[in-house]
Amino acid sequence: MRFRRKKEELAMSLYGGVDLHGDNGYYAVVDQDNNRVYGKRLPNELAVVLAALEPYRKDLTGIAVESTYNWYWLVDGLMAKQHTVQLANPAAMKQYEGLKDTNDKTDAFFIADQLRLGILKCGYIYPKDERAVRDVLRRRMLLVQQRTAQVLSLQGLYSRQTGGEIGMSRVQTLTSPDVEKAFPEEPIRLMGTTSLETIQFLKERGAELEKYALDHCRLKPEYEKLIGVPGIGKVLALTIMLETGDIRRFPEAGNYTSYCRCVKAERASNERKKGENNRKNGNKYLCWAYIEAANFMIRYSEEAKRWYQRKLVRCGGKKVVAIKSLAAKISKACYYILRDQTDFDVKRIFG
Repeated sequence: MRFRRKKEELAMSLYGGVDLHGDNGYYAVVDQDNNRVYGKRLPNELAVVLAALEPYRKDLTGIAVESTYNWYWLVDGLMAKQHTVQLANPAAMKQYEGLKDTNDKTDAFFIADQLRLGILKCGYIYPKDERAVRDVLRRRMLLVQQRTAQVLSLQGLYSRQTGGEIGMSRVQTLTSPDVEKAFPEEPIRLMGTTSLETIQFLKERGAELEKYALDHCRLKPEYEKLIGVPGIGKVLALTIMLETGDIRRFPEAGNYTSYCRCVKAERASNERKKGENNRKNGNKYLCWAYIEAANFMIRYSEEAKRWYQRKLVRCGGKKVVAIKSLAAKISKACYYILRDQTDFDVKRIFG
Protein backbone atom coordinates (compact mmCIF):
# COMPACT_ATOMS: atom_id res chain seq x y z
CA MET A 1 0.00 0.00 0.00
CA ARG A 2 1.42 3.38 -1.02
CA PHE A 3 0.99 6.61 0.92
CA ARG A 4 1.66 10.18 -0.05
CA ARG A 5 4.49 10.86 2.34
CA LYS A 6 7.59 8.95 3.11
CA LYS A 7 8.49 8.21 6.70
CA GLU A 8 11.28 10.78 6.78
CA GLU A 9 8.89 13.48 5.50
CA LEU A 10 6.20 12.95 8.09
CA ALA A 11 4.35 15.98 9.43
CA MET A 12 4.71 16.70 13.11
CA SER A 13 1.05 16.17 13.91
CA LEU A 14 -0.34 12.71 13.26
CA TYR A 15 -3.67 11.16 14.23
CA GLY A 16 -4.46 7.47 14.57
CA GLY A 17 -7.66 5.50 14.23
CA VAL A 18 -8.34 1.84 15.01
CA ASP A 19 -11.21 -0.30 13.76
CA LEU A 20 -11.01 -3.12 16.31
CA HIS A 21 -12.35 -6.66 15.97
CA GLY A 22 -12.21 -9.90 17.91
CA ASP A 23 -8.93 -11.18 16.48
CA ASN A 24 -7.48 -8.21 14.59
CA GLY A 25 -7.75 -4.50 13.96
CA TYR A 26 -7.14 -2.09 11.12
CA TYR A 27 -4.75 0.70 12.14
CA ALA A 28 -4.74 4.02 10.27
CA VAL A 29 -2.59 7.15 10.65
CA VAL A 30 -3.18 10.51 8.93
CA ASP A 31 -1.40 13.87 9.09
CA GLN A 32 -2.94 17.30 9.75
CA ASP A 33 -3.95 17.58 6.08
CA ASN A 34 -5.69 14.18 6.18
CA ASN A 35 -3.01 12.58 4.02
CA ARG A 36 -2.86 8.86 4.68
CA VAL A 37 0.48 8.04 6.30
CA TYR A 38 -0.03 4.44 7.46
CA GLY A 39 -2.66 1.78 7.17
CA LYS A 40 -2.47 -1.91 7.93
CA ARG A 41 -4.44 -4.77 9.46
CA LEU A 42 -2.67 -6.15 12.52
CA PRO A 43 -3.38 -9.14 14.77
CA ASN A 44 -4.56 -8.56 18.32
CA GLU A 45 -1.07 -8.84 19.76
CA LEU A 46 0.09 -5.84 21.77
CA ALA A 47 3.77 -6.28 20.91
CA VAL A 48 3.00 -6.30 17.18
CA VAL A 49 0.79 -3.20 17.46
CA LEU A 50 3.34 -1.23 19.48
CA ALA A 51 6.13 -2.13 17.07
CA ALA A 52 4.04 -1.00 14.09
CA LEU A 53 3.21 2.36 15.71
CA GLU A 54 6.65 3.02 17.17
CA PRO A 55 7.98 4.99 14.12
CA TYR A 56 5.08 7.42 14.52
CA ARG A 57 4.85 7.55 18.32
CA LYS A 58 6.58 10.91 18.86
CA ASP A 59 4.37 12.67 16.32
CA LEU A 60 1.07 10.99 17.20
CA THR A 61 -1.20 13.61 18.77
CA GLY A 62 -3.64 10.88 19.69
CA ILE A 63 -5.08 7.48 18.83
CA ALA A 64 -8.80 6.81 18.72
CA VAL A 65 -9.82 3.19 19.38
CA GLU A 66 -13.30 2.02 18.46
CA SER A 67 -15.19 1.10 21.62
CA THR A 68 -15.83 -2.63 21.28
CA TYR A 69 -16.29 -5.38 23.83
CA ASN A 70 -12.52 -6.15 23.85
CA TRP A 71 -10.81 -2.74 24.04
CA TYR A 72 -9.23 -3.10 27.52
CA TRP A 73 -5.97 -4.76 26.43
CA LEU A 74 -5.30 -2.30 23.61
CA VAL A 75 -6.17 0.94 25.38
CA ASP A 76 -4.28 -0.04 28.53
CA GLY A 77 -1.28 -1.15 26.49
CA LEU A 78 -1.16 2.05 24.44
CA MET A 79 -1.58 4.26 27.51
CA ALA A 80 1.22 2.36 29.27
CA LYS A 81 3.50 3.47 26.41
CA GLN A 82 2.45 7.11 26.92
CA HIS A 83 0.12 7.29 23.93
CA THR A 84 -2.82 9.69 24.20
CA VAL A 85 -5.84 7.47 23.66
CA GLN A 86 -9.50 8.26 23.01
CA LEU A 87 -12.33 5.74 23.05
CA ALA A 88 -14.46 6.34 19.96
CA ASN A 89 -18.20 5.89 20.44
CA PRO A 90 -19.45 3.97 17.36
CA ALA A 91 -23.10 4.72 18.14
CA ALA A 92 -22.44 8.48 17.90
CA MET A 93 -20.39 8.39 14.69
CA LYS A 94 -22.14 8.35 11.35
CA GLN A 95 -20.50 8.42 7.96
CA TYR A 96 -22.06 9.87 4.84
CA GLU A 97 -24.82 7.45 3.85
CA GLY A 98 -24.17 7.94 0.12
CA LEU A 99 -20.89 6.00 0.28
CA LYS A 100 -21.05 2.89 -1.87
CA ASP A 101 -18.16 1.00 -0.33
CA THR A 102 -17.18 0.96 3.31
CA ASN A 103 -14.91 -1.47 5.08
CA ASP A 104 -12.49 -1.72 7.98
CA LYS A 105 -9.95 0.43 6.18
CA THR A 106 -12.35 3.29 5.44
CA ASP A 107 -13.77 3.06 8.97
CA ALA A 108 -10.32 3.34 10.57
CA PHE A 109 -9.34 6.34 8.44
CA PHE A 110 -12.73 7.93 9.16
CA ILE A 111 -12.09 7.62 12.90
CA ALA A 112 -8.62 9.12 12.49
CA ASP A 113 -10.05 12.00 10.45
CA GLN A 114 -12.72 12.69 13.08
CA LEU A 115 -9.96 12.85 15.70
CA ARG A 116 -7.98 15.22 13.49
CA LEU A 117 -10.96 17.56 13.10
CA GLY A 118 -11.66 17.52 16.84
CA ILE A 119 -15.25 16.32 16.37
CA LEU A 120 -14.84 12.70 17.44
CA LYS A 121 -17.58 11.47 19.78
CA CYS A 122 -15.74 9.78 22.62
CA GLY A 123 -16.64 7.38 25.38
CA TYR A 124 -15.32 7.35 28.94
CA ILE A 125 -12.14 5.40 29.66
CA TYR A 126 -12.71 4.10 33.15
CA PRO A 127 -9.60 4.10 35.40
CA LYS A 128 -7.86 0.74 35.16
CA ASP A 129 -7.28 0.35 38.91
CA GLU A 130 -11.04 0.50 39.65
CA ARG A 131 -12.27 -1.34 36.56
CA ALA A 132 -11.70 -4.86 37.91
CA VAL A 133 -13.96 -4.43 40.96
CA ARG A 134 -16.59 -2.79 38.75
CA ASP A 135 -16.52 -5.84 36.49
CA VAL A 136 -16.84 -8.14 39.51
CA LEU A 137 -20.14 -6.44 40.35
CA ARG A 138 -21.20 -6.70 36.71
CA ARG A 139 -20.57 -10.44 36.81
CA ARG A 140 -22.53 -10.67 40.07
CA MET A 141 -25.46 -8.95 38.36
CA LEU A 142 -25.28 -11.48 35.53
CA LEU A 143 -25.47 -14.34 38.03
CA VAL A 144 -28.44 -12.69 39.77
CA GLN A 145 -30.27 -12.45 36.45
CA GLN A 146 -29.49 -16.07 35.61
CA ARG A 147 -30.69 -17.17 39.05
CA THR A 148 -33.94 -15.26 38.56
CA ALA A 149 -34.42 -17.02 35.21
CA GLN A 150 -33.95 -20.39 36.91
CA VAL A 151 -36.42 -19.47 39.65
CA LEU A 152 -39.03 -18.48 37.08
CA SER A 153 -38.37 -21.72 35.18
CA LEU A 154 -38.89 -23.78 38.33
CA GLN A 155 -42.08 -21.88 39.13
CA GLY A 156 -43.37 -22.60 35.63
CA LEU A 157 -42.51 -26.28 35.96
CA TYR A 158 -44.39 -26.45 39.27
CA SER A 159 -47.47 -24.77 37.81
CA ARG A 160 -47.57 -27.05 34.75
CA GLN A 161 -47.20 -30.24 36.76
CA THR A 162 -49.35 -29.46 39.81
CA GLY A 163 -51.75 -26.72 38.73
CA GLY A 164 -50.72 -24.68 41.76
CA GLU A 165 -48.41 -21.75 42.38
CA ILE A 166 -45.21 -21.40 44.34
CA GLY A 167 -43.87 -18.02 45.41
CA MET A 168 -40.35 -16.80 44.86
CA SER A 169 -39.59 -16.74 48.58
CA ARG A 170 -40.70 -20.35 48.85
CA VAL A 171 -38.45 -21.38 45.95
CA GLN A 172 -35.48 -19.94 47.84
CA THR A 173 -36.08 -22.36 50.75
CA LEU A 174 -36.82 -25.52 48.74
CA THR A 175 -34.74 -28.64 49.39
CA SER A 176 -34.15 -31.76 47.30
CA PRO A 177 -36.71 -33.79 49.32
CA ASP A 178 -39.28 -31.04 48.65
CA VAL A 179 -38.67 -31.34 44.90
CA GLU A 180 -38.85 -35.14 45.00
CA LYS A 181 -42.15 -34.96 46.83
CA ALA A 182 -43.62 -32.38 44.42
CA PHE A 183 -42.51 -34.24 41.28
CA PRO A 184 -42.89 -38.04 41.65
CA GLU A 185 -42.13 -38.73 37.97
CA GLU A 186 -38.42 -39.26 37.34
CA PRO A 187 -37.88 -36.94 34.30
CA ILE A 188 -39.85 -34.11 35.94
CA ARG A 189 -38.01 -34.64 39.20
CA LEU A 190 -34.68 -34.49 37.35
CA MET A 191 -35.57 -31.13 35.79
CA GLY A 192 -36.72 -29.75 39.13
CA THR A 193 -33.63 -30.94 40.98
CA THR A 194 -31.35 -29.51 38.27
CA SER A 195 -33.03 -26.11 38.48
CA LEU A 196 -32.84 -26.13 42.29
CA GLU A 197 -29.13 -27.02 42.32
CA THR A 198 -28.43 -24.35 39.71
CA ILE A 199 -30.26 -21.74 41.80
CA GLN A 200 -28.26 -22.64 44.88
CA PHE A 201 -24.97 -22.64 42.94
CA LEU A 202 -25.64 -19.21 41.40
CA LYS A 203 -26.64 -17.84 44.80
CA GLU A 204 -23.38 -19.01 46.40
CA ARG A 205 -21.18 -17.72 43.57
CA GLY A 206 -23.01 -14.39 43.54
CA ALA A 207 -22.49 -14.04 47.29
CA GLU A 208 -18.76 -14.67 46.84
CA LEU A 209 -18.48 -11.96 44.20
CA GLU A 210 -20.45 -9.54 46.37
CA LYS A 211 -18.20 -10.21 49.36
CA TYR A 212 -15.09 -9.67 47.25
CA ALA A 213 -16.36 -6.34 45.96
CA LEU A 214 -17.31 -5.13 49.44
CA ASP A 215 -13.96 -6.24 50.89
CA HIS A 216 -11.83 -4.68 48.15
CA CYS A 217 -13.62 -1.43 47.44
CA ARG A 218 -14.83 1.35 49.69
CA LEU A 219 -17.28 4.11 48.90
CA LYS A 220 -15.61 7.39 48.06
CA PRO A 221 -16.56 10.28 50.38
CA GLU A 222 -18.75 11.88 47.73
CA TYR A 223 -20.72 8.64 47.37
CA GLU A 224 -21.28 7.92 51.06
CA LYS A 225 -24.38 10.11 51.06
CA LEU A 226 -26.08 7.62 48.72
CA ILE A 227 -26.57 5.30 51.70
CA GLY A 228 -29.06 7.87 53.03
CA VAL A 229 -31.34 7.33 50.03
CA PRO A 230 -34.19 4.89 50.90
CA GLY A 231 -33.77 1.74 48.85
CA ILE A 232 -30.03 2.16 48.19
CA GLY A 233 -27.83 -0.13 50.25
CA LYS A 234 -24.11 -0.84 50.11
CA VAL A 235 -24.16 -2.98 46.97
CA LEU A 236 -26.31 -0.56 44.97
CA ALA A 237 -24.30 2.43 46.20
CA LEU A 238 -21.09 0.68 45.21
CA THR A 239 -22.53 -0.19 41.79
CA ILE A 240 -23.64 3.41 41.21
CA MET A 241 -20.23 4.72 42.28
CA LEU A 242 -18.25 2.35 40.06
CA GLU A 243 -20.50 2.76 37.02
CA THR A 244 -20.85 6.55 37.29
CA GLY A 245 -17.24 7.49 37.89
CA ASP A 246 -16.67 11.24 38.05
CA ILE A 247 -20.12 12.87 38.25
CA ARG A 248 -18.64 16.09 36.81
CA ARG A 249 -18.47 14.52 33.36
CA PHE A 250 -22.25 15.00 33.18
CA PRO A 251 -23.06 18.73 32.76
CA GLU A 252 -26.72 18.43 33.79
CA ALA A 253 -29.02 16.02 35.61
CA GLY A 254 -30.76 15.22 32.35
CA ASN A 255 -27.50 14.04 30.80
CA TYR A 256 -26.95 11.69 33.71
CA THR A 257 -30.50 10.36 33.66
CA SER A 258 -30.21 9.74 29.93
CA TYR A 259 -26.92 7.90 30.48
CA CYS A 260 -28.74 5.75 33.04
CA ARG A 261 -31.31 4.79 30.36
CA CYS A 262 -34.10 6.23 32.50
CA VAL A 263 -35.66 8.44 29.80
CA LYS A 264 -37.72 7.65 26.72
CA ALA A 265 -35.89 7.04 23.44
CA GLU A 266 -38.66 8.53 21.35
CA ARG A 267 -38.63 10.48 18.09
CA ALA A 268 -41.58 12.84 17.66
CA SER A 269 -42.76 15.42 15.15
CA ASN A 270 -45.77 17.72 15.39
CA GLU A 271 -46.54 16.18 18.79
CA ARG A 272 -46.81 12.71 17.24
CA LYS A 273 -44.57 9.74 17.78
CA LYS A 274 -42.61 8.98 14.63
CA GLY A 275 -40.39 6.23 15.92
CA GLU A 276 -37.76 5.37 18.49
CA ASN A 277 -34.10 6.25 18.83
CA ASN A 278 -31.42 3.93 20.16
CA ARG A 279 -32.69 2.77 23.55
CA LYS A 280 -29.41 1.01 24.25
CA ASN A 281 -27.40 4.22 24.41
CA GLY A 282 -26.16 4.61 27.95
CA ASN A 283 -25.20 2.33 30.81
CA LYS A 284 -27.39 -0.75 31.32
CA TYR A 285 -25.86 -1.43 34.73
CA LEU A 286 -26.88 1.97 36.08
CA CYS A 287 -30.32 1.38 34.59
CA TRP A 288 -30.56 -1.86 36.54
CA ALA A 289 -29.27 -0.23 39.74
CA TYR A 290 -31.82 2.60 39.72
CA ILE A 291 -34.70 0.27 38.85
CA GLU A 292 -33.68 -1.92 41.79
CA ALA A 293 -33.52 1.21 43.96
CA ALA A 294 -37.03 2.17 42.80
CA ASN A 295 -38.43 -1.25 43.71
CA PHE A 296 -36.87 -1.05 47.17
CA MET A 297 -37.85 2.59 47.71
CA ILE A 298 -41.59 1.92 47.39
CA ARG A 299 -41.18 -0.59 50.22
CA TYR A 300 -39.31 1.70 52.59
CA SER A 301 -40.65 5.17 51.77
CA GLU A 302 -44.34 6.05 52.10
CA GLU A 303 -43.85 9.19 50.01
CA ALA A 304 -42.31 7.13 47.19
CA LYS A 305 -45.07 4.55 47.45
CA ARG A 306 -47.81 7.18 47.15
CA TRP A 307 -46.06 8.82 44.17
CA TYR A 308 -45.68 5.43 42.48
CA GLN A 309 -49.36 4.61 42.99
CA ARG A 310 -50.45 7.94 41.47
CA LYS A 311 -48.13 7.37 38.51
CA LEU A 312 -49.51 3.86 38.11
CA VAL A 313 -53.02 5.26 37.74
CA ARG A 314 -51.92 7.92 35.25
CA CYS A 315 -50.11 5.43 33.01
CA GLY A 316 -52.99 2.96 32.90
CA GLY A 317 -51.62 0.42 35.37
CA LYS A 318 -48.34 -0.18 33.49
CA LYS A 319 -46.01 -1.14 36.32
CA VAL A 320 -42.88 -1.08 34.16
CA VAL A 321 -43.57 2.52 33.12
CA ALA A 322 -44.27 3.61 36.70
CA ILE A 323 -41.12 1.97 38.08
CA LYS A 324 -38.99 3.44 35.27
CA SER A 325 -40.40 6.89 36.01
CA LEU A 326 -39.54 6.51 39.68
CA ALA A 327 -36.05 5.32 38.73
CA ALA A 328 -35.62 8.50 36.65
CA LYS A 329 -36.54 10.68 39.64
CA ILE A 330 -34.12 8.78 41.87
CA SER A 331 -31.28 9.13 39.34
CA LYS A 332 -31.85 12.90 39.13
CA ALA A 333 -31.89 13.18 42.92
CA CYS A 334 -28.66 11.18 43.14
CA TYR A 335 -27.05 13.44 40.55
CA TYR A 336 -27.58 16.50 42.75
CA ILE A 337 -26.59 14.56 45.87
CA LEU A 338 -23.28 13.63 44.23
CA ARG A 339 -22.64 16.97 42.54
CA ASP A 340 -23.56 19.25 45.43
CA GLN A 341 -22.83 16.84 48.31
CA THR A 342 -26.27 17.32 49.83
CA ASP A 343 -28.36 14.91 51.88
CA PHE A 344 -31.38 13.15 50.44
CA ASP A 345 -34.57 15.17 50.99
CA VAL A 346 -37.73 13.20 50.36
CA LYS A 347 -39.86 16.37 50.14
CA ARG A 348 -37.70 17.84 47.39
CA ILE A 349 -38.12 14.79 45.19
CA PHE A 350 -41.78 13.99 45.88
CA GLY A 351 -43.14 17.31 47.10
